[in-house]
Amino acid sequence: MKHFAEIAGVLASGWKAIQRPGARWGRQLYHARWIKVLHPPLMFGATALALTGVVGYRFYNQPQLAVGSQAPQTIYAPEDGEFLDEKTTEAKRKEIRTGIVPRLHRDPDLTQRLKEQRREFLEQINQLRRLGAPFPYLPLETATLLQQQALRSLPAGEWRPLREALLAAPAQRPQFSSPESSAVLDRFLAASPAPKQRADWVRQIDEARRRYERVMAQLSQETLGRLSPKVIAAALELNQPTWETTQQSITQVHDRILIQGLPAGLPNSLLLETIQLHLRNALPPKPDFVASEILAALLKDQNNLTIDKEATKLQAEQAVLSMPPVVVSIRQGETIVKAGDVIDQRQFVILDGLGLSQRGVNWRGLARTAGLVGAALVAFSAVSRRIHRPLRRRDHILLCLLSVTAPALTLVNPRYTDLPALGVLAGSYYGPTLAISQVALLGGLSAFAVETINWEYLLSSVGAGLVAAALAGRLRSRDDLAFLGIGVGVVQGGIYWISYLILSATPATVWYTLLPGAVVYGLVGTAWVVVAIGLSPYLERIFDAVTPIRLVELSNPNCPLLQRLAKEAPGTFQHTLFVACLAESAARELRCNVELTRAGTLYHDIGKMHDPLAFIENQLGGPNKHDQINNPAQSAAIIKKHVSEGVAMARKYHLPQVIQDFIPEHQGTLLISYFYYQAKEKGAVKEEDFRYDGPIPQSRETGVVMLADSCEAALRSLKEQNPDVALAMVNRILKARWREHQLTASGLKYEELPIIAEVFVRVWQQFHHQRIPYPKAALELETAPKPVPQGVT
Repeated sequence: MKHFAEIAGVLASGWKAIQRPGARWGRQLYHARWIKVLHPPLMFGATALALTGVVGYRFYNQPQLAVGSQAPQTIYAPEDGEFLDEKTTEAKRKEIRTGIVPRLHRDPDLTQRLKEQRREFLEQINQLRRLGAPFPYLPLETATLLQQQALRSLPAGEWRPLREALLAAPAQRPQFSSPESSAVLDRFLAASPAPKQRADWVRQIDEARRRYERVMAQLSQETLGRLSPKVIAAALELNQPTWETTQQSITQVHDRILIQGLPAGLPNSLLLETIQLHLRNALPPKPDFVASEILAALLKDQNNLTIDKEATKLQAEQAVLSMPPVVVSIRQGETIVKAGDVIDQRQFVILDGLGLSQRGVNWRGLARTAGLVGAALVAFSAVSRRIHRPLRRRDHILLCLLSVTAPALTLVNPRYTDLPALGVLAGSYYGPTLAISQVALLGGLSAFAVETINWEYLLSSVGAGLVAAALAGRLRSRDDLAFLGIGVGVVQGGIYWISYLILSATPATVWYTLLPGAVVYGLVGTAWVVVAIGLSPYLERIFDAVTPIRLVELSNPNCPLLQRLAKEAPGTFQHTLFVACLAESAARELRCNVELTRAGTLYHDIGKMHDPLAFIENQLGGPNKHDQINNPAQSAAIIKKHVSEGVAMARKYHLPQVIQDFIPEHQGTLLISYFYYQAKEKGAVKEEDFRYDGPIPQSRETGVVMLADSCEAALRSLKEQNPDVALAMVNRILKARWREHQLTASGLKYEELPIIAEVFVRVWQQFHHQRIPYPKAALELETAPKPVPQGVT
């Protein structure tokens, strides 16, 4: 509605201007206003049309009989045909790539380490056997092996009464809690040994018990804790020939399993089945039990197979390359799809290949696309109006061209979407907020532009673009941009890898088989940043855009125009430096564009080089040129001319338009009051002849520079270093500019004027700080010639 009202106003005022006699300038102004008023809606429409044409490309030739649609009638094949199903082929290749089984190889170091562990383990058992030898320690007719094992492991409380009974051989046998104790006593008494023989047997049992206690104590210090006491006891009970056979079987089976390979994560049940299979019928039951338990303790939670990454990658590549393309075929007269059936992928490929899919323009799809594009443009325009200064026609054209490239490249190949480059360019030219908005909206439009979304490509490209958009505007050198390229590549490759694992992988996916693709796609992101850096200088020239790096370059005192200013108008150059300090500090406090403020301030008075002596800061105490002219109107014209001459000089040196704007806007439409009142004393004058032509400041940055330029001379004129006096004077000047309506279009608020005043006074104090006066004797000492040391010529 605002634009319609402006158009109506232009029509009314323009028609009157054209009807006036000799209204050539009126017609030119009328045409200029028409362009200014009609440009935003026309540019909006052109951008919407361009984006709708690209994003809605798939609706221009869309099949009505597509996958998932219902066949209106039974369709037969009019001829034979074989057609490549590209979608199914790519899907199967992706399944192969992500579901490949890893290749394993035997690690010699792990194998040798497991063999060394086996040797140490068996040696510890041998040490225990030697420590507990001999066994059996009694004749078998006196006590069986089980009884001898029970005797040496009986608790002390149980052994004492049994020992007394064995020595005394009482007629009435005592009762024991252990059946083994009663059985041993019965067997002893049945043998009717002599007292000396019984004492000898008891002594042998005592020695065996002591040896067994030493074995148990030693066992607690060894690494045999993986074996149960029952297994250790069984191993100690075996006679030497049987133990040697068991030990040999353990070594052979262990070597066979290691040669076959022991993968990580093998379930214990499978490990035990493997051990039992190798030990089948090789040993008697008891040695078999000992051997299986020792092998399980040695091999549990161990592995000597590791993944061969290179072989697995090669296997994945070969599997994908060997995957033949999926081809569907049909014979003439065969039924493609029956009436009412839902069309599947195979049927669609045949229909489309035979030209029966009824392709045409999907107007509803295009209408949805136009609505989506329009909503995106409205959102982008809202963000632009809120956080950015008004965009020029060149800015609109550049943003439109950049925006069209992303969905267009998505249609060509989703992997080459240029969102990282858009983030770098838009972030450098228009700031992070506008760039992030553009990347996010274009990411959504790019997803809508394709039928099948490759999320791993889209998410990684959008993520990299957002990172580039957020950081590009904060970088101040080409080296920083180079590092940004590396960071964008890492982000793009990392998001691609993670999203591929989450969205496309199967449980058997080997993560590192996806690394080559992630690295390549990360390099694509870095390449887009390199492209953006290379294109940026040309786009700056063509579309008159500026980046923070360009502003830093323009602020270099070695620039030709600034060198000329320092040489031809040194007083103006010093004035410019002080104004730049004031304006830059205020811009930083108000969160304005500091780089733009600094660069614009350095060039705001370059027009004074056309006649340096016409300005008092360059006269250096010499005669005042305007006293010789003695014509206020002519003097005012000379003063005003520094604006037009400055603009002409800025165009000659190809300064960006945003820098050129500082030259007229820092003066606005201020009155050249000195010569105006001087002329007024001599007679009637026109006030507009003594005012600058404007325009008034159109941005916060140029408004700050106007205020800094107005206060600089007043601050320099203060003789006393009194901050209160300086602050009061600066506040009067700033409020005067506000009352004169010089800041109405700048975006500065009245509440910000006291903040600006405080910053100006603080900077002025830093420039005019007090120094300690040197005593006269110290000055004489510094100026006196120093004596030359003896021997020095």
